[in-house]
Amino acid sequence: MRDPANIFGVVVSHPDFVGFIFYPKSKRFVGFEALAEVLKIIPDSIKKVGVFVDETLDQILSVSASWDLDAIQLHGNESPEFCKQMQRSGLMVLKAFSVDESFDFAILEAYIGCCDLFLFDTKSLLPGGTGQKFNWQLLRNYQLNKPFFLSGGIGPDDWKAIRELSHPQLFGVDINSGFEISPALKDIDKIGNFISKVRQ
Repeated sequence: MRDPANIFGVVVSHPDFVGFIFYPKSKRFVGFEALAEVLKIIPDSIKKVGVFVDETLDQILSVSASWDLDAIQLHGNESPEFCKQMQRSGLMVLKAFSVDESFDFAILEAYIGCCDLFLFDTKSLLPGGTGQKFNWQLLRNYQLNKPFFLSGGIGPDDWKAIRELSHPQLFGVDINSGFEISPALKDIDKIGNFISKVRQ
């Protein structure tokens, strides 16, 4: 997100996290320089997450400090060692993995000790969302003791299916393009209604 008025409208629904894209090739890129008018809108009860793709350690730390980020979401080919370095900085670390029918959940074992949360998204050729869901039945193959965010193509009408998911490690839901009017501009009413229904 990047529009102050739009962020204010979303914050009213009390999401647990609000995300900012720090990947220059993304159409949702917010820019590296902190926007004071955005930061003052978000209360301390909502965690600010920065999304990075194969960015340098120094750049992530610099952006995290200026934006006062609580967490980072690593959406590239970051190694377990890199994740551990980020975790040592005091940031919550979310590592995203692109899932398809051939995804091997065993590769996640190397990341258990260096990530706070995983995020499972739909596999695509390029980093970023596809607007498509992966087969959620594949989550049966995930047996590790690490909570995860469900992501990928989730829309306003998916609240019921999400509530029916019974995976013990399902921590939260990551929503984006399915709730957008245009890139980085969210439909406030759709988000408010979705959050309310998921939390019932």
